[in-house]
Amino acid sequence: MNAIHAELPSNAPSSPTSKELAPSTREAAAPRSKTALWAGRVLSALAVLFMLMDASMKLLQLPVAVEGTTVLGYPASVVFPLGVIQLVCLIAYLVPRTAVLGAILWVGYLGGAVATHVRLGNPLFSHILFPLYVAAFLWIGLALRDDRVKALFQPR
Repeated sequence: MNAIHAELPSNAPSSPTSKELAPSTREAAAPRSKTALWAGRVLSALAVLFMLMDASMKLLQLPVAVEGTTVLGYPASVVFPLGVIQLVCLIAYLVPRTAVLGAILWVGYLGGAVATHVRLGNPLFSHILFPLYVAAFLWIGLALRDDRVKALFQPR
């Protein structure tokens, strides 16, 4: 026994735990309402459907996808690999255990789209910010469906 514990009388309270020393930094999350759950599903579905359409067009190397990619300054040879990346991100987002990872990967991919549109001087609201709208749908939809994700966005 160390000297500190040897000096305490046997009826003295034990040392406080870390939970007793600091108040909880995260309030208990309120139960999720059915409305919030369905709103999350709808927002997620809109983003997923858009990204699925975009990935499919790239994987099939449809002329509109090839032309759109080359107009943005990328070679046609990157269309299929971009579709594969999108499909991997989409699968990660759709699997509940990896949904947060999928959302993070999507934000990285969509950030590249923002940078591309900024580089080309495209219009702000219709081109530059559009990937941010999709990312917001992904994250808000996920937060409305998953209380653990919602807790990440609550003030501490």
